[in-house]
Amino acid sequence: MEKFIIEGGIPLKGDFTPSGNKNAALPLLAACILTDEPITLKNMPNILDVLAMKKLMESLGVQINVQENNTWHIHAKNVSFSDLDPELCRKIRASILIAGPMVARCKELHLPPPGGDVIGRRRVDTHILALQKLGVEVSYHRSFHFSVKELKGADILLDEASVTATENAIMACVLAKGESVLRNAASEPHVQELCHFLNLMGAKIENIGSNTLHITGVDKLHGCEFTVGPDYLEVVSFIGAAAVTKGEIRIHNAGNQYLDMVRLVFKRIGIVWETNGDDLFVPSNQPLEIEPDLGNAIPEISVMPWPAFPTDLMSIAIVTATQSKGSMLFHDWMYPSRMYFTDKLVGMGAQIVLCDPHRCIVQGPTQLFGEKLESPDIRAGMSLVIASLSAQGKSVLRNVRQIDRGYEQVEIKLQKLGANIVRETE
Repeated sequence: MEKFIIEGGIPLKGDFTPSGNKNAALPLLAACILTDEPITLKNMPNILDVLAMKKLMESLGVQINVQENNTWHIHAKNVSFSDLDPELCRKIRASILIAGPMVARCKELHLPPPGGDVIGRRRVDTHILALQKLGVEVSYHRSFHFSVKELKGADILLDEASVTATENAIMACVLAKGESVLRNAASEPHVQELCHFLNLMGAKIENIGSNTLHITGVDKLHGCEFTVGPDYLEVVSFIGAAAVTKGEIRIHNAGNQYLDMVRLVFKRIGIVWETNGDDLFVPSNQPLEIEPDLGNAIPEISVMPWPAFPTDLMSIAIVTATQSKGSMLFHDWMYPSRMYFTDKLVGMGAQIVLCDPHRCIVQGPTQLFGEKLESPDIRAGMSLVIASLSAQGKSVLRNVRQIDRGYEQVEIKLQKLGANIVRETE
């Protein structure tokens, strides 16, 4: 097991370029199954979840050649229907993303239950209901079995705006016969990237970025070259790290077009930044004071589907609020275990009241102190890194491979910004 040893209290300073978006790279990889022609994906993040997805696809017969500069060459010339490794599927939630492409390409798939972060129940019902509307028969006995004679376009109303269910439905619809309308669709940046990628391959998807997609099925998709956009979750994580250490950093290729709502929310926490084209600058003189609601009421930050504040940034927002003056209520109704990491922040000195599994109140600012910690999931793990960078003294963070699932060489990037963080093997 590997761990981070972090000496806190050092302001971050310098330039930083984020890796490719993990949540875009995974569906883009799955979408490569839809064509028998070669695909080139650039700026692919070298992280554990993406590498696990690579192994999963290779077990289906997909040829993947990883070259320098995070460039991947993918060729699904001969995709075979085969039983997938249950242990590999349990490693990542994204294993469910091969369902749509495989029923479109091979008409059949056996899929063990997907895994991922332990942040509460993460239903797959929406995926199944969407595929069934297209004519797919689905059964379950310790694993899922998908089969279809011919995909037929349909009017699909998703029962929730699930990102991965939207992506699965899109990938099946592009090769379905006829017209499809996908309503209550998720519209996150990675969903938009998938749509643009598929259109580059010859798909016909309209209204990209909205919650109602119009898709005209085509007979065949072709190869192309595509560059994965920056990971906005990593960008915001480093903004938070700079702010709580009273540092000053410039982020290149930050994907500012996707940060409008995050910018509004972080301004309420007392964190601001400047933009210059594709670059983003975090100054050292942060307000770090929570803006109360009208009547001096305690403000609330609640997660909602895009373009509102995303659930994956809730942990980052909570840890930054511990260093801002004032009180704030955080509410994540999506996942019942998202808030449980706050006990680790309390152990470091934070003043946090966990109201219930979905809500907590943060009172700041408080001096955090180094502590022995363990990463419970990707986002909470990164939040504990940020807390340790802000803390007085030394912290030891174990189970950091959870963080490696979503962040590429995070300790090396932080070292280049002046942080005192090292990785050791126990």
